[in-house]
Amino acid sequence: MEQHSAYLPLLLVTALAALVPVLASRIPHIPIVVGEILAGMIIGHAGFNLVPGHPSLKFLAEFGFTFLMFLSGLEVDLRVLSTDPRAPRPAFFMRPIPLALLMLAGTMILAIGSSFALKLWGMASDPLLMGLILSTTSLGIVLPVLKEHHLLAQRYGQYLLIAATVADFLTLLFLTAVIAASSHGLELDLLLVFVLLAAFALVARMAHRFSSVPILQRLVDELSHATAQLRVRGALALMVAWVVLADALGAEVILGAFLAGAVVGLMADVGETHLRVKLDAIGFGFFIPIFFINVGIEFNLDALSHSTHALALVPLLVGVAYLVKLLPALLLQRIFGWREALAGGFLLSSRLSLIIAASAIALQVGAVDEATNAAIILVAVVTCTVSPWFFSHLHRKPKERPHRSGIIITGGSQLSLLLMRRLHHAGEKATLVSRDVPGLEELRKRGKRVLVGEADQESVLAEAGARNAEALVSLYANPKSCQRVCALARQTFDIPLVVAMAHTMDDAQRLQELGVRVIQPFIATAVAIEGALRFPTAFDVLVDQDDDVEIGEAVLRNRDLVGLPLRRLELPGNALVLSLQRDGATMVPHGNSVVERGDHLALIGDPQSVQAAIEHLSALQEETST
Repeated sequence: MEQHSAYLPLLLVTALAALVPVLASRIPHIPIVVGEILAGMIIGHAGFNLVPGHPSLKFLAEFGFTFLMFLSGLEVDLRVLSTDPRAPRPAFFMRPIPLALLMLAGTMILAIGSSFALKLWGMASDPLLMGLILSTTSLGIVLPVLKEHHLLAQRYGQYLLIAATVADFLTLLFLTAVIAASSHGLELDLLLVFVLLAAFALVARMAHRFSSVPILQRLVDELSHATAQLRVRGALALMVAWVVLADALGAEVILGAFLAGAVVGLMADVGETHLRVKLDAIGFGFFIPIFFINVGIEFNLDALSHSTHALALVPLLVGVAYLVKLLPALLLQRIFGWREALAGGFLLSSRLSLIIAASAIALQVGAVDEATNAAIILVAVVTCTVSPWFFSHLHRKPKERPHRSGIIITGGSQLSLLLMRRLHHAGEKATLVSRDVPGLEELRKRGKRVLVGEADQESVLAEAGARNAEALVSLYANPKSCQRVCALARQTFDIPLVVAMAHTMDDAQRLQELGVRVIQPFIATAVAIEGALRFPTAFDVLVDQDDDVEIGEAVLRNRDLVGLPLRRLELPGNALVLSLQRDGATMVPHGNSVVERGDHLALIGDPQSVQAAIEHLSALQEETST
């Protein structure tokens, strides 16, 4: 009977994990993880002491913490560590990465300086470690808030995301090095941390190459469903392998888990969204709540309440936690203004998993005592609760862009005429801008909008309706003319969708740097031929569209449909879903694919069914009804 006793505390913890989200949803501005910590305090040593210590529960909590760091690494998209090519090129230190490094340097200087002041007052024993603890931020809070405010695709959101990513990664690295040095001294073992980083770079490079091998891709796809779940098993095995490697090298296991997540993130292409969903479900559905509830269970209220300096330390640490983030964040003022700079500073002041982890490790190595550890946990609870609220109230919601409609086709060729006819056949409002193409007069006589002139001139594009156009297509054969048109469309008129043809890789790269969707004729032709050979029926549907077949796109806004699998959508008529796009990633859907608010669904069917499906999916009456 004794061997089963671990299930009793686990039952209480898992029951709380299921109850907390329900209660937190009724209390505004309270993150679920804060509710889990508070729930743990109620049933733990600071409250009713209902959960006796047990090795198995402690291991599950430690594994949950490791899994949390793994998911944090998975969220780090190293591709965002580059300047948005569509944005103006500011001075060097006003670009995302240099500015993020400058802000982190300012944060660390202020935090370490404040920690030395705390040491002089007898409130901190290791100012360097305390300074690094106060320099942390929480990517796990920043990322969801940016998603909630639809800022990830905007320049402001990218700056904040990059700042949080840089702070998360570098502070974790510095903490690992400092703790290793304090535990083992400045020995050769400390260099093994850099061996771990070198291994990360090597494995990331190899994994990216192997993940693009067609044979391996097919094998993984075949074994990633039902009982096999090869992607999930492989990701978990990789995480454990990196944790073991980090432990063997004398580094903190959290660094190994974080790097493992980053490797999986680099390997995952746009089709790996399902893997992330499954890993999130495993982590946040079971292991991670156990970790946060256990943090509350082990919260030492007695040590805090009986320590005068720890009680005085709480408000001081909260004040320093905001000071060291808000002052460096004012560097954002030159780009986004004072209000947005302050909002960003408050959001970056959020601390959660990393500060709790760093404090727990510092407690293990004797760098902080129980009372100080409890004070730091309270700082995490306060900042991750208050900071998103301040951000929401300070951040100015961007004004809605005016409704855009119409497509501009530029360049003189028979392809321009063919595209013009097909778009009009599909009911699209299109304007052709060309200097001299046979057939222009015929189009004009048919009532089509045709403008004679050079599209690389701002006045000509403005006359064509570029200020309100939703898309532009550049079919110029001259690369320089094509680039000038695309630059005007993106940078001057802010046209959201620009498509262009490029005949060389260099031309394609220059256009992509402008934020243009590039079509390379030879590749497109090869793909079309492959489609005709391998999927003749689907190819015929897409190419030989007539009055009985239409392709459309809907943005999911109907609240009644959010969270349903595709097999339960019950679309009108014969409308079918071709693809699903979410946060810029395109997925090939299946019956169990769950749709979310804001998903872009590509539809095919007869015109009436497609139009009815678009209206059904995009319905807004649920939001406006009272």
